[in-house]
Amino acid sequence: MKIPKAIQNLIESFEKLPGIGPKTAQRLTFYLLHVPQGELDKFASSVQKLKNDTILCSLCNMIDETDPCSICSDSQRDQTTLCVVEQPLDVLALEKGRGFKGVYFVLHGKIDPLNNIGPDEIFIAPLLARIKNQNLKVKEIILATNPTMEGEATAMYIAKQIKSQIPNPKSQIKITRIGRGLPVGADLEYADDTTLQRAMEGRNSY
Repeated sequence: MKIPKAIQNLIESFEKLPGIGPKTAQRLTFYLLHVPQGELDKFASSVQKLKNDTILCSLCNMIDETDPCSICSDSQRDQTTLCVVEQPLDVLALEKGRGFKGVYFVLHGKIDPLNNIGPDEIFIAPLLARIKNQNLKVKEIILATNPTMEGEATAMYIAKQIKSQIPNPKSQIKITRIGRGLPVGADLEYADDTTLQRAMEGRNSY
């Protein structure tokens, strides 16, 4: 049986998404065939606006509707404490726990040599530039990359770069690593609120 081109195209589009295999792509496509056209139009409009109506914050690389983002522009946040995470989803997870009152910096990835991702492929250079900006007065860097092999390597690399680029020992910036509560190999976005809060409270000096 020949599958209509419109159906095949959508199946192939779904298959390109992370975690979606051929069977799941087929189920999603045929499910949408039963959705009213009005709902499909809303869905298509949401996808179309996904990138057109969002922007990367010039300070932290978080995705928002404004620049600076709602977190960076919040006068109630502690601008001297900077939490470095891998992905925007990690910010959402930490914000859900409501235990962190500082600001963030999103790397949009991690150092992963097996997949040809080095320091230049993620936002490490802008992070270092922000830390060296005396006007921002950063006092503590929390390295909250995921406790995976790649996440640890990324945290170690960033810590080494920060220490090598701070010229005045008297103005040392405190570097900490997210602590207890997170098992090795876990991702921040899947951790519960209590675990994330304990991980923040138990961070250690790097």
